[in-house]
Amino acid sequence: MTYPIRIGVQLQPQHADYAQMRDAVLRAEDLGVDVIFNWDHFFPLYGDPEGKHFECWTMLGAWAEQTERVEIGALVTCNSYRNPELLADMARTVDNISGGRLILGIGAGWFEKDYEQFGYEFGTAGSRIAQLAADMPRIKARLAAGNPAPVREIPIMIGGGGEKKTLRIVAEHADLWHSFGDPETLARKSAILDQHGDAVGRDTATLVERSVGVEAPPSEVAEGVVGAGATLLTVGTGGPDYDLSLVEQWVRWRDERR
Repeated sequence: MTYPIRIGVQLQPQHADYAQMRDAVLRAEDLGVDVIFNWDHFFPLYGDPEGKHFECWTMLGAWAEQTERVEIGALVTCNSYRNPELLADMARTVDNISGGRLILGIGAGWFEKDYEQFGYEFGTAGSRIAQLAADMPRIKARLAAGNPAPVREIPIMIGGGGEKKTLRIVAEHADLWHSFGDPETLARKSAILDQHGDAVGRDTATLVERSVGVEAPPSEVAEGVVGAGATLLTVGTGGPDYDLSLVEQWVRWRDERR
């Protein structure tokens, strides 16, 4: 399968009032992005650690009503924070509200403060990854059992770059794989993902879209990341201002390629 180049923006739900976030969603959709993400944390990741912050999935429900065209999702949901069947039912509901525009992004989790302050067991990186592996079949089974069903077969995005365990889970379950790093790292890990795909009997080279975060203008990094196989390119921006100038450059670059 050949994937089109798409541009995403991650509107980080920190250091802003909700009205500012809502305005940023409207501006991003009007700008022409393909996907609008938030993230799944309970406290800011940078800036004032006790600054303003909002919860991920209730926000996605609002975005589902607010937007008309863009896909929406979390980049990414922390698997540890919700029972897997509950998460699947939340995803099914948001997908229906949006008319079939949800991407279910998920990862093993890593931000210790979230766990400590909200009463979750932090465990180890290994235990969190093992739990993600155990929960993915439960999530998919519950998605398949819901009534009404999702509007579409909800794409599952798994974030992370662990070469032995996380990429194996991606190979088994994901429609999209989100990663960070330079083009060389992306290309190397993408090849490892395909090796896992061979092991589990999935053609991940064609069935798993590559997604990557970008922090520089397309003139500086587009050739490298696209050459490494990425087709969903996402810019992150935080509150209170939600500067979309870099996003605008990427949207223009995408349109010039068409």
